[in-house]
Amino acid sequence: MSAPRARDEILGYYALGLEQGRLDEDYFPLERARTQELVLRHLAPPPGVVLDVGGGAGAYAFWLAEAGYEVHLLDPVPLHVEQAEAASRTRAAGRLASARSGDARALPFADKGADAVLMLGPLYHLTALEDRLQALREALRVLRPGGLVLAAAISRFASLVDGLRGALFDDAAFAAITERDLADGQHRNDTGNPRYFTTSFFHHPVELAEEVAGAGFALVDVFALEGPGAYLVDFARRFADPASRERLLAFLRKVETEPALIGVSPHILAVARKPR
Repeated sequence: MSAPRARDEILGYYALGLEQGRLDEDYFPLERARTQELVLRHLAPPPGVVLDVGGGAGAYAFWLAEAGYEVHLLDPVPLHVEQAEAASRTRAAGRLASARSGDARALPFADKGADAVLMLGPLYHLTALEDRLQALREALRVLRPGGLVLAAAISRFASLVDGLRGALFDDAAFAAITERDLADGQHRNDTGNPRYFTTSFFHHPVELAEEVAGAGFALVDVFALEGPGAYLVDFARRFADPASRERLLAFLRKVETEPALIGVSPHILAVARKPR
């Protein structure tokens, strides 16, 4: 959120309250399932300290707290922090160790105190390269040697493939947004329609890998989260069926690092470690 105007727009978008239930809608349950799968694959078993930076209302923070991790949530949106604090207070178990407002570029945490940092949103809205690198370097600072960062990004091609699965290109404004996304990754929405998201940067998979390495991390890999599964016909019914869901997840695992397919995924995830 480099400029005040962009920051106000982004905060206004999230103040609509759309994020809290997003992972239960459309194809987003697949994003959650694949993110959880990759987190568990790379994160050491509890106990451990996890910083959920840009953690929203706690979709992943509470899941990890229930698993036995000490989880600290940080988010720039006051509504999200309020929602996370309220939910934490009502839980008998799996409460957050803390929840506070803050900026991914200036983490309020000590050096070398965390085992893992989740960044499942901050890179979306840091539209300048230097800001994204600063956020990644902050994650590096607060991690112990060997600690894990999981940094999500929106794919450069997300608007294109989303438009192809519906009627969005019937709107000339959305078509223009997609043109710019493809040109430079700078996603802008001046329409007032929240369906078209808010000020963001859409990464090419190669860019995400370069930025993570450029911040000082040892890259494990860049993974497609939903992959082509986001465009499954009759998604809700098929994903609700256990056998169909597992078949889909098994196929996605086979192609999760295939360079020819990573960009097709609406969201991509870089997994990296702080050098020992």
